[in-house]
Amino acid sequence: MLSVERGGLVLDEKELSPDFFDLKTGLAGQVLQKFVNYRSRLAVIVRDPTIHGGRFSELVYEHRLHPAVRFFNAEQPARQWLAQLPSGKC
Repeated sequence: MLSVERGGLVLDEKELSPDFFDLKTGLAGQVLQKFVNYRSRLAVIVRDPTIHGGRFSELVYEHRLHPAVRFFNAEQPARQWLAQLPSGKC
């Protein structure tokens, strides 16, 4: 479920390539950095980060309070976070 919200973008892990979860590829870093650079917000729904490995779980943990990119285990909290601020205010 790719969804553009008033405050940003919601991505579900089902729409992401396996390369996104393999941090050695650099894909996740490139995607996340684009949202930071363009001052947009991204909410990524990953129900269980541990299934993608320890390094990916660490990335999720490090982004728990990030102003532009955060990971959620369900859709509703992701949408709530995006609704808190207008886009471009991260």
